[in-house]
Amino acid sequence: MRHTFQVDSFIDEQKLGWFNLNLLLWSFLAMFADGYDINALSLAAPELSTLWNVKPASFALPLSASNFGIFLGAPLLGYVGDRHGRRTAILLASVVCGISTLGVMWAQSLTHVFVLRFITGIGIGGLMPNTIALNSELAPKRRRATLVVLMFAGITLGGGVPGLVSRWLVPGHGWTVLFLIGGLVPLIVAACVSFVLPESIKFLALHGGRQQELIATARRLRPDLAIDEDAQWVMSHTATTGGSGLSQVLGPGLRWITPLLWVCFATTLMTNYFLNSWLPLLGRASGLTQPQWSSAATLYSTGGAVGGVLMSLLIDRFGFVVIAALFALAVPAIAAIGFTGMAYATLLPLAATAGLSVLGAQFGNNAVAGLIYPTAFRSKGVGWALGIGRAGSVVGQLLGGVLIGVHLPVRTLFAAAALPMLVGTAAGVLLIPACYRRFGGLTVDDVPRQSPQGP
Repeated sequence: MRHTFQVDSFIDEQKLGWFNLNLLLWSFLAMFADGYDINALSLAAPELSTLWNVKPASFALPLSASNFGIFLGAPLLGYVGDRHGRRTAILLASVVCGISTLGVMWAQSLTHVFVLRFITGIGIGGLMPNTIALNSELAPKRRRATLVVLMFAGITLGGGVPGLVSRWLVPGHGWTVLFLIGGLVPLIVAACVSFVLPESIKFLALHGGRQQELIATARRLRPDLAIDEDAQWVMSHTATTGGSGLSQVLGPGLRWITPLLWVCFATTLMTNYFLNSWLPLLGRASGLTQPQWSSAATLYSTGGAVGGVLMSLLIDRFGFVVIAALFALAVPAIAAIGFTGMAYATLLPLAATAGLSVLGAQFGNNAVAGLIYPTAFRSKGVGWALGIGRAGSVVGQLLGGVLIGVHLPVRTLFAAAALPMLVGTAAGVLLIPACYRRFGGLTVDDVPRQSPQGP
């Protein structure tokens, strides 16, 4: 007798075990390498500014280059993930990221750095939506948001490592060691992932033609079941929602949720990239030593990891309520960095609090984006959110360079950095009732609890 499995139930009824830990571990490491590469240049910038005799404001375009690449790579490789598989897109993105990061070691000018960082951004942008989609589609509903947030903690912890490398290795080995490590790690992770990372069962069931791979992955996921080679797999109606392109992510039930989510992405990433890119240079200009501004950068990322843990504990229950609360916390924390004049004694706790709130909110954004879109266009939906968000991050970096170039006081600079989070607070508050109407509660999912015909 031919067995029939309903894919959503098959995944939701699994017991958390080695399969989930293996997926979480390798996804975490891929995101860890991603986070490292995002922040590597900002930690190398002070050394390059002296070595190449260029003004700090000249780094505005090179620091923004990866975000231009992410703007292109997130929707582009999101499409690849929806068409050819999440695993394929993750491997491609990791290789692109690793090779282009190694290339920065031989850069001779800021133009070379810009081009290579743009290519790195394509890889970074492609890795994020596909890793989020893969983890969302292989996790049981009751732990889906938690596992996505824990996976994404890798990008925050990885973002703190360049600060440690800058403090401990750059003085003895030069700035190139930042990019040697940043290039080798994603290539090593890609080599390992090619053997151990599973493909999404929902993707395989939706697209067909890879029955043996589907059966092998299903048996790893549910060793408690006897699964025949000719088993039939049935998808829910939400996994095959029609339409194409933006008509899907802006379709019925998502017309308000998607744009508001884009605002949340843009504002958190605008603020995050301003702080990541300019905090070391501003710290140096304020008279802090290299160990001091490196410690501040590391604590910013560490605070973000704490925000991720907080989000993993609360988002499954409270949804966008906790995200909106972190947006609101970020506003005074960031402004206070400037009002205290970047004094070292107050900088460290404020940097940690800013990281907790800004990066914690972004953890929530990523988790929600990975949950609300059906399998047929999940990578695309996340990719568009990340791509739109990168427009905000580019503005944050470039505007930071302009404001620094006109010699605004530190107090004014950090007040400006806090303003996007104020806008994000408003968008987050509006998303609470919008999600409640679609999902019938505070928690979010790809299956609406009522008809999605409204806005």
